[in-house]
Amino acid sequence: MHTKLLAILLLAIGLMGCKQNKILQSPDGQILTTIQLINGKLSYQVMKGEELVIQTSSLGFKLKEHGDLVDGFTLLDRSRAEMNESWTAVWGPRKKMVNHYNEARLALKHEPTNILMNVVFRAFNDGVAFRYEFPEQEGLNEFIIMDELSEFAMVGNPTTWWIMADFDSYEKLYNETPLSKAEWVNTPVTMRTNSGLHISLHEAALTNYSGMTLKQIGKGKKNTYVSHLVPWADGAKVKTKAGMHTPWRTITIADNAAALVESDMIINLNEPCKIEDTSWIEPMKYMGIWWGMHIGTETWTEGKRHGATTENTMRYIDFAADNNVQGLVVEGWNAGWDKWGAKDAFDHVTPAADYDLKKVAAYAKEKGVELIMHHETGGDAVGYEALMDSAYALCEHLGIKALKTGYAGGIYPRGEHHHGQYMVEHYQKVVTTAAQYGIMINAHEPIKATGKRRTWPNMMTREGVRGMEWNGWSDGNPPSHTVTIPFTRMLGGPVDYTPGTFDILLKNFEDERVPWNCDDISQTRTHTTLAKQLALFVILYSPMQMASDLVDNYINHPAFAFIANANIDYDETRVLNAEVGQYITTARRTGNNWLVGSATNEKARDISIMLDFLDKDKTYEATIYADKEGCDWLNNPEQYTITKQTVKHGDKITMRLAAGGGQALSITAK
Repeated sequence: MHTKLLAILLLAIGLMGCKQNKILQSPDGQILTTIQLINGKLSYQVMKGEELVIQTSSLGFKLKEHGDLVDGFTLLDRSRAEMNESWTAVWGPRKKMVNHYNEARLALKHEPTNILMNVVFRAFNDGVAFRYEFPEQEGLNEFIIMDELSEFAMVGNPTTWWIMADFDSYEKLYNETPLSKAEWVNTPVTMRTNSGLHISLHEAALTNYSGMTLKQIGKGKKNTYVSHLVPWADGAKVKTKAGMHTPWRTITIADNAAALVESDMIINLNEPCKIEDTSWIEPMKYMGIWWGMHIGTETWTEGKRHGATTENTMRYIDFAADNNVQGLVVEGWNAGWDKWGAKDAFDHVTPAADYDLKKVAAYAKEKGVELIMHHETGGDAVGYEALMDSAYALCEHLGIKALKTGYAGGIYPRGEHHHGQYMVEHYQKVVTTAAQYGIMINAHEPIKATGKRRTWPNMMTREGVRGMEWNGWSDGNPPSHTVTIPFTRMLGGPVDYTPGTFDILLKNFEDERVPWNCDDISQTRTHTTLAKQLALFVILYSPMQMASDLVDNYINHPAFAFIANANIDYDETRVLNAEVGQYITTARRTGNNWLVGSATNEKARDISIMLDFLDKDKTYEATIYADKEGCDWLNNPEQYTITKQTVKHGDKITMRLAAGGGQALSITAK
């Protein structure tokens, strides 16, 4: 039977078979959610137009003290609400936001246990979200969730982009397979149906709860995911008390890949900003004493190859000041790196012997460069929390307002996971404490992005991806990886991938490299062209965007003008064309000027764009950084051209992208 016809019949049967149905439409009427309570069991299904997106999917819990909350529900009340608000984001990728949804709330009673539970659905024009609420009530105070039983019964066997579930890391290459092969995944997980519909499953507003993975049920429920929460060391999933709600479970739905990237549903599901004065929160470009450690020319530890020396840092500060780079992160600045992996290895206050923190901080201030503090914990969350206030007070005293955190290693206390409730609460404590000291956060080895930047805009960016560093000491990231990230990991929020490497083949300081994280570094390299690195500076959005290479590879390099001239405090973003894992072209506006980045996978292609996003009343100069003819990511990848041309609204530009290549445009109003 045709899928659309089957969907209509299923919906009709549901409406006739049970009076306790709630039909919820998106504001534009295109997305229809049916919430069902049949014989005491709660379920839902979702349609987009005439296409069934989510088949009947069950909802419920397993509680430690009270057993299964799966059937036995009765409906006490139901209500409907609409929200249509505009709000302004502190920083991009777009600042003018619209939050428009219809809401259905069902108040339920679980008769076997007398537990009251609400389920809330919101329908947006770009998807559906739901969450559970356990209101304050007699007979229920503290309780333990052993399993959340939220199902996502997918239709058919769509093409799926996914990474394997891991309770401690998202740093993996994405698989492209039929859904049936994606048996246990981290979110976001992205799908494309046979009709071309794009769907992403994720979560929003993850707070005081455990991170969610998705695991296929099997047992006759084909291609059906059920939520699988990251456990505590003792096996519990969530330790909580009445008066709580879960994160939102999100189903983003778009007609095409570009629209999927442009969705704002996840950030809109978060609460409004809780920081009263946000004037100190500002996007920035930054560099780092960092890449040398990854490629093996420098070390984090003290010694003759130590990167974070006073002299070297001041040299980086000089370059940043002269080239419009606002920030500099210095890794290895503090004592303790020689104790890596030990409990309480780092104190986050005491500098290394060859690093004069006060002198460097004063020099950076004099030069107008933001010194970004680095706090690597080695996973020691307990030790970090004990020293957090003193370390942040030091930052405040020195005028440092940006901080990169790191959690590389097993978590202390042992047995806890990076993505479990213990660490979700820890990461939140870092952000809220940092806000009290006027500090912006860039988190590495983090919990996933779930739109919290709306509530806490000092949570600027985070890693949570297999990023640039992997090119320094492994087989690296293939060209398709960076054109998959916007449709997967980045759907949750900004990513600190750290693009901007110019020494693609890692040959400039080849004789100085020492292996440290692999046996053989002779084949390590970056798997793009240089022009694609510039394009990724635009495509892989981060309000703290890194130019990742050694400063020596930027000095007197003509292509660095693109980074130096880029203003990344964006007002507007548009995705001009896109296919998951294939290519993407993104345009971002600041004031009257635009940056455009276009990138491809291993396949060379010509991509045309219309400049209909330009102001009709202005003329512009476009500076184009392109792959040179005859180059690709395997052959002469550092070859590029720089050309200029006058453009205006409605003009067409055809970009020739080399295999593994890209193109970057800086379009400036005259």
